[in-house]
Amino acid sequence: MSVVENIPHEPRAKRQRIEPNEPASSNTRCRHWFVRYGICTTCSSSVDKDQGQAFNYLLDGLQLSSEAVAVTKHLTTLVSCSNEKKLHLVLDLDHTLLHTTRLPCLTEAEKYLIQEAGSNTRDDDLHKWQAQGENPMVFLTKLRPFVRGFLEEANKLFTMYVYTKGNRDYAKFIMKLIDTKKIYFGERVITRDESPYMKTLDLVLAHERGLVIVDDTRDIWPDHKSNLVEISKYNYFRMNKSQQSQPYSELKTDESENNGGLANVLKLLKEVHCEFFRVQEEKELESKDVRLLLQR
Repeated sequence: MSVVENIPHEPRAKRQRIEPNEPASSNTRCRHWFVRYGICTTCSSSVDKDQGQAFNYLLDGLQLSSEAVAVTKHLTTLVSCSNEKKLHLVLDLDHTLLHTTRLPCLTEAEKYLIQEAGSNTRDDDLHKWQAQGENPMVFLTKLRPFVRGFLEEANKLFTMYVYTKGNRDYAKFIMKLIDTKKIYFGERVITRDESPYMKTLDLVLAHERGLVIVDDTRDIWPDHKSNLVEISKYNYFRMNKSQQSQPYSELKTDESENNGGLANVLKLLKEVHCEFFRVQEEKELESKDVRLLLQR
Protein backbone atom coordinates (compact mmCIF):
# COMPACT_ATOMS: atom_id res chain seq x y z
CA MET A 1 0.00 0.00 0.00
CA SER A 2 1.50 3.35 -1.04
CA VAL A 3 0.33 6.70 0.24
CA VAL A 4 1.42 8.41 -2.98
CA GLU A 5 -0.35 6.14 -5.47
CA ASN A 6 -3.47 8.26 -5.85
CA ILE A 7 -1.97 11.71 -5.34
CA PRO A 8 -1.61 13.63 -8.61
CA HIS A 9 1.95 14.70 -9.45
CA GLU A 10 0.69 18.07 -10.69
CA PRO A 11 -2.38 18.87 -8.57
CA ARG A 12 -5.25 20.65 -10.29
CA ALA A 13 -5.05 23.38 -7.66
CA LYS A 14 -1.51 24.21 -8.70
CA ARG A 15 -3.04 25.65 -11.85
CA GLN A 16 -6.19 27.06 -10.23
CA ARG A 17 -5.37 28.31 -6.75
CA ILE A 18 -8.14 28.94 -4.19
CA GLU A 19 -7.22 31.32 -1.38
CA PRO A 20 -8.07 30.43 2.25
CA ASN A 21 -10.47 33.38 2.67
CA GLU A 22 -12.41 32.47 -0.47
CA PRO A 23 -15.90 31.21 0.42
CA ALA A 24 -16.41 27.54 -0.44
CA SER A 25 -18.86 25.50 1.58
CA SER A 26 -17.27 22.15 0.72
CA ASN A 27 -13.80 23.38 1.69
CA THR A 28 -14.79 24.25 5.26
CA ARG A 29 -15.55 20.60 5.95
CA CYS A 30 -12.34 19.27 4.38
CA ARG A 31 -9.63 18.13 6.80
CA HIS A 32 -6.86 18.60 4.22
CA TRP A 33 -5.35 15.17 4.78
CA PHE A 34 -3.15 15.21 1.68
CA VAL A 35 -1.53 18.41 0.46
CA ARG A 36 0.76 18.95 -2.52
CA TYR A 37 2.66 22.18 -3.17
CA GLY A 38 0.58 23.87 -0.45
CA ILE A 39 -2.74 22.90 -2.06
CA CYS A 40 -5.19 20.33 -0.66
CA THR A 41 -5.57 17.52 -3.21
CA THR A 42 -9.22 17.05 -2.19
CA CYS A 43 -10.75 20.54 -2.01
CA SER A 44 -8.02 22.65 -3.72
CA SER A 45 -7.71 25.07 -0.79
CA SER A 46 -4.40 26.66 0.20
CA VAL A 47 -2.97 24.99 3.32
CA ASP A 48 -0.26 26.38 5.61
CA LYS A 49 2.94 24.35 6.05
CA ASP A 50 2.50 24.23 9.82
CA GLN A 51 -0.77 22.30 9.42
CA GLY A 52 0.97 19.06 8.51
CA GLN A 53 4.15 17.00 8.21
CA ALA A 54 6.28 17.18 5.07
CA PHE A 55 7.06 13.91 3.26
CA ASN A 56 9.16 15.28 0.42
CA TYR A 57 11.32 12.17 0.36
CA LEU A 58 8.31 10.19 -0.93
CA LEU A 59 6.95 12.81 -3.32
CA ASP A 60 8.11 16.38 -3.87
CA GLY A 61 5.80 18.88 -2.18
CA LEU A 62 3.84 16.22 -0.26
CA GLN A 63 2.40 17.15 3.13
CA LEU A 64 0.14 15.02 5.36
CA SER A 65 -2.05 16.10 8.25
CA SER A 66 -1.54 14.41 11.63
CA GLU A 67 -4.80 12.53 11.04
CA ALA A 68 -3.63 11.31 7.65
CA VAL A 69 -0.30 10.16 9.10
CA ALA A 70 -1.99 8.20 11.89
CA VAL A 71 -4.50 6.52 9.57
CA THR A 72 -1.87 5.76 6.93
CA LYS A 73 0.46 4.22 9.51
CA HIS A 74 -2.35 2.05 10.87
CA LEU A 75 -3.65 0.88 7.48
CA THR A 76 -0.19 0.33 5.99
CA THR A 77 0.82 -1.97 8.84
CA LEU A 78 -2.55 -3.74 8.83
CA VAL A 79 -2.41 -4.47 5.09
CA SER A 80 1.29 -5.35 5.18
CA CYS A 81 0.81 -7.84 8.00
CA SER A 82 -2.42 -9.39 6.73
CA ASN A 83 -1.80 -9.52 2.98
CA GLU A 84 1.97 -9.62 2.57
CA LYS A 85 3.07 -11.12 5.90
CA LYS A 86 5.69 -8.37 6.09
CA LEU A 87 6.85 -6.10 8.89
CA HIS A 88 8.71 -2.80 8.34
CA LEU A 89 12.45 -2.33 8.77
CA VAL A 90 14.37 0.96 9.09
CA LEU A 91 18.09 0.72 8.31
CA ASP A 92 20.89 3.14 9.08
CA LEU A 93 23.71 3.46 6.54
CA ASP A 94 27.03 4.56 8.06
CA HIS A 95 28.70 2.00 10.34
CA THR A 96 25.62 -0.23 9.90
CA LEU A 97 25.66 -1.20 6.22
CA LEU A 98 28.95 0.44 5.22
CA HIS A 99 31.83 2.73 6.19
CA THR A 100 32.80 5.89 4.28
CA THR A 101 35.96 7.95 4.73
CA ARG A 102 37.60 10.90 2.98
CA LEU A 103 40.68 10.16 0.88
CA PRO A 104 42.90 12.63 2.82
CA CYS A 105 42.08 10.72 6.02
CA LEU A 106 43.68 7.50 4.80
CA THR A 107 46.88 6.44 6.53
CA GLU A 108 49.95 5.34 4.57
CA ALA A 109 49.00 1.75 5.34
CA GLU A 110 45.55 2.30 3.80
CA LYS A 111 46.52 4.07 0.57
CA TYR A 112 46.73 0.80 -1.36
CA LEU A 113 42.93 0.87 -1.29
CA ILE A 114 42.84 3.83 -3.70
CA GLN A 115 44.09 1.58 -6.49
CA GLU A 116 41.93 -1.35 -5.44
CA ALA A 117 38.67 0.62 -5.42
CA GLY A 118 36.48 -0.61 -8.26
CA SER A 119 39.15 -2.98 -9.57
CA ASN A 120 38.84 -6.67 -10.38
CA THR A 121 40.76 -7.52 -7.22
CA ARG A 122 37.75 -6.46 -5.14
CA ASP A 123 34.32 -8.08 -4.93
CA ASP A 124 32.48 -4.83 -5.81
CA ASP A 125 32.66 -3.81 -2.15
CA LEU A 126 34.99 -0.78 -2.34
CA HIS A 127 34.15 2.38 -4.28
CA LYS A 128 35.91 5.71 -4.85
CA TRP A 129 33.67 8.65 -5.62
CA GLN A 130 33.60 12.44 -5.64
CA ALA A 131 31.01 14.65 -4.00
CA GLN A 132 29.38 17.52 -5.88
CA GLY A 133 29.85 21.18 -4.97
CA GLU A 134 32.36 24.04 -5.05
CA ASN A 135 35.00 22.09 -3.10
CA PRO A 136 34.27 18.47 -4.02
CA MET A 137 35.85 15.91 -1.72
CA VAL A 138 36.87 12.42 -2.79
CA PHE A 139 35.64 9.52 -0.67
CA LEU A 140 36.06 5.78 -0.30
CA THR A 141 33.02 3.71 0.65
CA LYS A 142 33.45 0.14 1.88
CA LEU A 143 30.34 -2.04 1.97
CA ARG A 144 29.96 -4.23 5.03
CA PRO A 145 30.46 -7.96 4.40
CA PHE A 146 27.16 -9.76 3.65
CA VAL A 147 25.30 -6.50 2.98
CA ARG A 148 23.88 -7.70 -0.35
CA GLY A 149 22.79 -11.04 1.06
CA PHE A 150 21.29 -9.28 4.08
CA LEU A 151 19.17 -6.96 1.93
CA GLU A 152 18.00 -9.80 -0.30
CA GLU A 153 16.91 -11.92 2.67
CA ALA A 154 15.43 -9.06 4.71
CA ASN A 155 13.40 -7.89 1.71
CA LYS A 156 11.43 -11.15 1.82
CA LEU A 157 10.21 -10.38 5.35
CA PHE A 158 10.19 -6.58 5.60
CA THR A 159 9.29 -3.42 3.71
CA MET A 160 12.50 -1.47 4.13
CA TYR A 161 13.44 2.18 4.68
CA VAL A 162 16.85 3.85 4.82
CA TYR A 163 17.30 6.55 7.47
CA THR A 164 20.68 8.30 7.35
CA LYS A 165 22.23 11.43 8.80
CA GLY A 166 24.00 11.89 5.47
CA ASN A 167 22.56 14.36 2.98
CA ARG A 168 20.35 13.56 -0.02
CA ASP A 169 23.21 13.47 -2.55
CA TYR A 170 25.18 11.05 -0.39
CA ALA A 171 22.16 8.79 0.04
CA LYS A 172 21.52 8.78 -3.72
CA PHE A 173 25.08 7.63 -4.40
CA ILE A 174 24.87 4.85 -1.80
CA MET A 175 21.53 3.70 -3.22
CA LYS A 176 23.22 3.29 -6.61
CA LEU A 177 25.65 0.89 -4.92
CA ILE A 178 23.23 -1.23 -2.91
CA ASP A 179 19.84 -0.80 -4.62
CA THR A 180 20.44 0.16 -8.24
CA LYS A 181 17.02 -0.99 -9.45
CA LYS A 182 15.16 0.36 -6.38
CA ILE A 183 13.99 -3.14 -5.50
CA TYR A 184 14.58 -2.84 -1.76
CA PHE A 185 13.87 0.79 -0.82
CA GLY A 186 12.13 2.53 -3.71
CA GLU A 187 11.77 6.17 -2.62
CA ARG A 188 11.79 5.30 1.09
CA VAL A 189 15.06 7.06 1.87
CA ILE A 190 15.09 9.61 4.71
CA THR A 191 18.13 11.90 5.06
CA ARG A 192 19.30 14.79 7.21
CA ASP A 193 17.61 17.08 4.68
CA GLU A 194 14.29 15.91 6.13
CA SER A 195 15.53 15.12 9.65
CA PRO A 196 18.56 17.25 10.61
CA TYR A 197 18.75 16.39 14.30
CA MET A 198 17.58 13.20 15.99
CA LYS A 199 15.94 10.31 14.16
CA THR A 200 12.21 9.73 14.59
CA LEU A 201 9.64 7.24 13.36
CA ASP A 202 7.25 10.14 12.79
CA LEU A 203 8.60 10.22 9.23
CA VAL A 204 8.10 6.50 8.63
CA LEU A 205 4.63 5.62 7.33
CA ALA A 206 4.15 2.42 9.27
CA HIS A 207 2.89 1.77 12.80
CA GLU A 208 5.52 1.33 15.49
CA ARG A 209 4.01 -1.99 16.59
CA GLY A 210 5.14 -3.59 13.32
CA LEU A 211 8.44 -1.81 12.83
CA VAL A 212 12.07 -2.67 13.64
CA ILE A 213 15.06 -0.31 13.53
CA VAL A 214 18.63 -1.48 12.92
CA ASP A 215 21.22 1.16 13.83
CA ASP A 216 24.66 1.25 15.43
CA THR A 217 23.84 4.40 17.46
CA ARG A 218 21.24 3.99 20.19
CA ASP A 219 21.10 7.60 21.36
CA ILE A 220 20.09 8.93 17.93
CA TRP A 221 16.62 7.38 18.56
CA PRO A 222 15.54 9.11 21.82
CA ASP A 223 11.84 8.23 21.48
CA HIS A 224 11.98 4.82 19.82
CA LYS A 225 14.56 2.70 21.64
CA SER A 226 11.99 -0.08 22.14
CA ASN A 227 11.97 -0.61 18.36
CA LEU A 228 15.75 -0.67 18.08
CA VAL A 229 18.11 -3.54 17.37
CA GLU A 230 21.57 -2.11 18.03
CA ILE A 231 24.10 -3.57 15.60
CA SER A 232 27.84 -3.68 16.22
CA LYS A 233 29.56 -0.66 14.69
CA TYR A 234 31.34 -1.40 11.41
CA ASN A 235 34.66 0.47 11.30
CA TYR A 236 36.68 -0.62 8.29
CA PHE A 237 39.00 2.38 8.00
CA ARG A 238 41.08 3.94 10.77
CA MET A 239 38.82 6.32 12.69
CA ASN A 240 41.54 8.60 14.09
CA LYS A 241 45.27 8.72 14.85
CA SER A 242 44.77 7.80 18.49
CA GLN A 243 42.99 4.53 17.64
CA GLN A 244 45.06 1.82 19.33
CA SER A 245 43.83 -1.28 17.51
CA GLN A 246 44.62 -1.72 13.84
CA PRO A 247 41.56 -1.43 11.58
CA TYR A 248 40.54 -4.04 9.02
CA SER A 249 41.91 -1.81 6.24
CA GLU A 250 45.47 -1.87 7.59
CA LEU A 251 45.32 -5.56 8.46
CA LYS A 252 43.99 -6.33 4.96
CA THR A 253 41.21 -8.42 6.45
CA ASP A 254 37.52 -7.87 7.19
CA GLU A 255 34.55 -8.76 9.36
CA SER A 256 33.18 -12.29 8.96
CA GLU A 257 30.35 -12.69 6.45
CA ASN A 258 28.86 -15.67 8.26
CA ASN A 259 29.28 -14.46 11.82
CA GLY A 260 29.49 -10.68 11.48
CA GLY A 261 27.11 -7.92 12.47
CA LEU A 262 24.66 -8.22 9.58
CA ALA A 263 24.53 -12.02 9.68
CA ASN A 264 23.74 -11.99 13.40
CA VAL A 265 21.11 -9.26 13.06
CA LEU A 266 19.44 -11.10 10.17
CA LYS A 267 19.14 -14.18 12.34
CA LEU A 268 17.41 -12.11 15.04
CA LEU A 269 15.11 -10.42 12.51
CA LYS A 270 14.01 -13.79 11.17
CA GLU A 271 13.23 -14.98 14.70
CA VAL A 272 11.22 -11.83 15.45
CA HIS A 273 9.30 -12.12 12.17
CA CYS A 274 8.52 -15.79 12.81
CA GLU A 275 7.29 -15.11 16.34
CA PHE A 276 5.20 -12.10 15.27
CA PHE A 277 3.27 -14.16 12.72
CA ARG A 278 2.87 -17.19 14.97
CA VAL A 279 -0.91 -16.85 15.48
CA GLN A 280 -3.92 -19.17 15.58
CA GLU A 281 -6.18 -16.73 13.72
CA GLU A 282 -5.33 -13.83 11.45
CA LYS A 283 -7.26 -11.30 13.56
CA GLU A 284 -4.70 -11.85 16.33
CA LEU A 285 -2.17 -9.94 14.21
CA GLU A 286 -4.00 -6.70 14.99
CA SER A 287 -2.86 -6.89 18.61
CA LYS A 288 0.70 -8.12 18.01
CA ASP A 289 3.53 -5.74 18.91
CA VAL A 290 7.10 -6.27 17.74
CA ARG A 291 8.40 -4.12 20.62
CA LEU A 292 7.37 -6.77 23.13
CA LEU A 293 9.31 -9.39 21.18
CA LEU A 294 12.44 -7.24 21.06
CA GLN A 295 12.42 -6.86 24.85
CA ARG A 296 12.80 -10.60 25.42
